[in-house]
This record gives sequence, structure tokens and C-alpha cells, in this order.
Amino acid sequence: MHNDSKLPGIVDVTGPHDMPAGAFSTWLRRTRSARLNDSGADVPCGECTACCTSAYFIHIAPEEIETLARIPQQLLFPAPGQPKGNVLMGYDKNGHCPMLTNNRCSIYEHRPQTCRTYDCRIFPAAGIAVSEPEKALIAQRAAQWKFEYPTQRDRNEHAAVRAAAKFLHERRECFPNGIPKHSTQLAVLAIEVYEVFLELHANAAASAGTPTDLEIADAVIEAKRKLEAKRHPSQTPIDDRLG
Repeated sequence: MHNDSKLPGIVDVTGPHDMPAGAFSTWLRRTRSARLNDSGADVPCGECTACCTSAYFIHIAPEEIETLARIPQQLLFPAPGQPKGNVLMGYDKNGHCPMLTNNRCSIYEHRPQTCRTYDCRIFPAAGIAVSEPEKALIAQRAAQWKFEYPTQRDRNEHAAVRAAAKFLHERRECFPNGIPKHSTQLAVLAIEVYEVFLELHANAAASAGTPTDLEIADAVIEAKRKLEAKRHPSQTPIDDRLG
């Protein structure tokens, strides 16, 4: 498993104006913990508002009472496929979040959990190029992040995340219930199931047998199921929600 594995449409996401993204393994653990526990991601955004101006639909859960109280009801609509009470907030004709005022979030202290956990470093982590035209600013920002590798573990884990993204992209037929096509969802899924590919790398180094693609896919689904069980043990199994 190599750190430079790439998918079709996946690029070398470092550029001439690199920004420090931190040690990879440290970032990976914090990111997974933030998504698992609904804690905020620590992203050094500075003045960047790319994610606020890139035509994202923002999911807001019914328990986010303080957030919902600060968003006009006319900006919200039911989230398709989600239980009652889950809503989405859209964007204006320019693709900007309606809560963005004078290039600042007007509800920052009460912003949605979706915004709190968003981190565009997931794209260089997974080696995924942001291809959606309306998200060009995010693509530009993502291309500037540069991870550090103080240990071999950092390199191995980054290689595993990219190998996960590559497999998910190239072996979609192995997942009967589908794999996310959206670049953000694909990158997040690769980060969630990377340990499957880390183990594959370890087994390959030990000259163990190579599993089939279907066996790897089953391991991916099981890894995702276990992760979901830690966060939402009563919800629908992941098999029904991978799409």
C-alpha cells in the first residue's frame, strides 16, 4: 500500500501555497472522534468561508433547538429520507449560506452541528479532488493543505485512507446498497473505514493471503456498522444507508 495511491479524478492535492494540516495520525483521530461524538472539528479556517459559499445543503437535527430558533422557518425544508423533524437549510442564488452576513456567520455560536464537524482536510486525506463546479473554492482550499508525517504510522494511516477511497470508488459493484457518489460523503466514508485497509497492508507485509474484493467489501460494511452502532445503536443498519 503506497501513500500516493490515486483514483481516476483524484489528484495530488498539495500546491505552491501549502498550509499546515498537522500530523496526519493526530488529525485522523480527532476527526473521527469529532464525527463520532458530535464535537466540533478544530479547523484553522482563518478568513476562509469556502464551505459557506459552495452551495451546500446543511442538515439540522430536531435536537438542535438553539440553532433552529435562529434560522427563519422559510429557509428550512424536510430532509429527504430522514425521520420527521430533520431539516435542511439551502443556499441563496449565489450558493451562499443565508446565515452568512458580511462574510461572517451570523449564528456562529449556534451554528448547525454539520458546520461544526465540517473539515475540508478530508479531501487531501482521502486523495479526492472536489470536482463539483460550485465547490471550486473548497477545491482551491483543499489543494493547499499539507499533512506532516512524523512517524511511519502517519504514513501508513494516510496510505490506508487513500486505499479505502480508491477501493470504494473503483469497486462500487461490490456494494449492493450503493456507495456515496458525492465527494464529501465518499471522503468521510474512507476515513471511517480506513482500518480495514490498514489491516490489509499489515497482512500483505506478513505475506498473508489476499482477500477477494467481496470479502473486503463485507469488511468495510461491518466496520461502518460497528462505527454507527457506537453513535446511534438504535438506527437503521448501515447496509440500508450507504447510498
